[in-house]
Amino acid sequence: MKIHFLGASREVTGSCYMLEAQGVRFLVDCGMFQGGREARDKNQGSFTFEPREIDFVLLTHAHIDHSGMLPRLAAQGFKGPIYTTEATVELLQVMLRDSAHIQEKEAEWAQNRNNHHARPGEMEPLYTVVEAEACLTQLEKVSYGEEVRPHPQVRC
Repeated sequence: MKIHFLGASREVTGSCYMLEAQGVRFLVDCGMFQGGREARDKNQGSFTFEPREIDFVLLTHAHIDHSGMLPRLAAQGFKGPIYTTEATVELLQVMLRDSAHIQEKEAEWAQNRNNHHARPGEMEPLYTVVEAEACLTQLEKVSYGEEVRPHPQVRC
């Protein structure tokens, strides 16, 4: 088994871990980096893996630093299910739409101000409300204490 620490390493935001074993590849969390000058650049950068090759996501909870990049992951080709609790699904219905709205407004603001001061990627949202809503259709509710088998070789 290989575990790749893709976020929240040497900091507390951007939680994202990829696990690979016996032909299955999945993520635990896919969070947004928050705070600090480098956060936008880290979020705007490319994933260090191919989103289409991820089989599923296990989401620990709704905080944006654990879930905030899910719409971007889906927009870049991830098609699998996202397993999480019913409470988290309910929270994400509001939080990911709100995050996308903020992304769109910040990009609009950057476009309307003096553009020669804008940094690369600043005038494009990380993801849109439409992309967030599409991602929400991939959520799979799991009850507390329920065993989940998202893949024949994975049991949670």
